[in-house]
Amino acid sequence: MRPAHINAVGAFTPTTRELDTEAVVKSRLYVDRRESTLHEAGEFLVPKREGVIGDNHIAGGIGEVLVGIAPGRTSPDEITLFKSLGLAIEDLASAHHIFKKAQLQQLGTWVEIGGRHFGSA
Repeated sequence: MRPAHINAVGAFTPTTRELDTEAVVKSRLYVDRRESTLHEAGEFLVPKREGVIGDNHIAGGIGEVLVGIAPGRTSPDEITLFKSLGLAIEDLASAHHIFKKAQLQQLGTWVEIGGRHFGSA
């Protein structure tokens, strides 16, 4: 494998995965939430059941990288992998950020759904 960054976001059960064992083993693994990964992420759990990685294969959570607790890429030749299981708080934070930017730029369209208005002014 060549140096790369991989975002794995499609599979979300202990028995499904988007990447094979070799790709995960060769990657420096980052996750959205460590506890969820240990119980739900097939990309992690299948190689763990095969005995080729352990819990310490998780280099850190994305939040740990953002605040400097866990290092990100450590060399230009490294393969990094972010496994996302889709945390609702990430979706809410993204939506809030986009909403606030739209408000500041006076962009967006009000949409009525079921008698309620949604959107930015």
